[in-house]
Amino acid sequence: MISITKLLCDSDYYGDTLRYSLGSRGQVHGAAQGHGPVVVWNCTRTCNLSCIHCYSNSESKKYEGELTTREALRFIDDLAEFRVPVILFSGGEPLLRNDLMELVAYAKEKGIRPTISTNGTLLSPQNILALKNLGVGYIGVSLDGIGENNDRFRGWQGAYDSALEGIRNCIEVDQRVGLRFTINRHNFKEINDILDLIEKENIPRVCFYHLVYSGRGSKMIDEDTTRVESRAALDLIIERTRDFHRRGLQKEILTVDNHADGIYIYLKLKEKEPERARKVLELLELNGGNRTGIAIGAVDWYGNVHPDQFTQNHTFGNVRERKFGEIWTDNSKPVLAGLKDRKKLLKGRCASCMWLNLCNGNFRARAEAVSGDFWESDPACYLTDEEIGL
Repeated sequence: MISITKLLCDSDYYGDTLRYSLGSRGQVHGAAQGHGPVVVWNCTRTCNLSCIHCYSNSESKKYEGELTTREALRFIDDLAEFRVPVILFSGGEPLLRNDLMELVAYAKEKGIRPTISTNGTLLSPQNILALKNLGVGYIGVSLDGIGENNDRFRGWQGAYDSALEGIRNCIEVDQRVGLRFTINRHNFKEINDILDLIEKENIPRVCFYHLVYSGRGSKMIDEDTTRVESRAALDLIIERTRDFHRRGLQKEILTVDNHADGIYIYLKLKEKEPERARKVLELLELNGGNRTGIAIGAVDWYGNVHPDQFTQNHTFGNVRERKFGEIWTDNSKPVLAGLKDRKKLLKGRCASCMWLNLCNGNFRARAEAVSGDFWESDPACYLTDEEIGL
């Protein structure tokens, strides 16, 4: 996750303390010194929508074998023991889990910051007030277009209006909320509209995700943006982020799942704004690039531990059998051990890139989806050979 706002404007938000600090540099088991990773818990696979790019292949049905309430509480105990700073309750649709409120409250009680990733259609005033009173730090709502375009992605007519109503309900009671938008060939031209939306609706945050080819998203490889389109998308995000800042609007703008973004920003600044470029370089060095398997991890509905929520084809253990911290620090699993020290394993353009210390090989799930080799170069890197020193 790259904070465009932090890089361009030096604004500070909660997550920046985990991404850009001396304590985050060189970690192998956590987001910052003395902490475990941010954990995405797909607490249920069940969902009321059927999104075409869903990494968990979720459907509107009950899945047997998910962690029980008792097992989930013990799992949260283990996360607290490992000093996990943040748990992201995701799905499927987490609000369909009957004991979600109890689990959120328990995470907060144990000193873990609870956050929610949702499609937004179930964010009723009652649900939001309950979550706010329990201390939820942030609710991320997925929108992948404006109006009908979002509904086409979500597989349900009316999803956009329902999610937008949920966002408004959050803002009404001062519950921190933001958008999650997955960039692809069918919606990248609506990025400007999404940025207009967060200004119009007073939404404080938006995360622009680059498409990852997993789950149903594995069928969208040919529907990802081209390198030219990716660069154009970043140019627009940069321009609008600076415009918000100039006008004094507090908007946190982030991109996710493509660390070429940080280097692209640095290269754009280097010639015309060398002082700002040096600051960006310092921040990128502190962050160290992609930290899947280090600063972020995932646990699915069955308790299986994965490198991140998009890489569920690699499993390192199950929290029903071992504590999360024991699994996360066990280097007997080649993929997990490799992720913690991956530079010597990388191949292709990634292995030869002059910015490897800033990017750390970008996103492995995409590399494997396209080439079949987990350590091959990430096909979504849009930097030119000249820009990476080839």
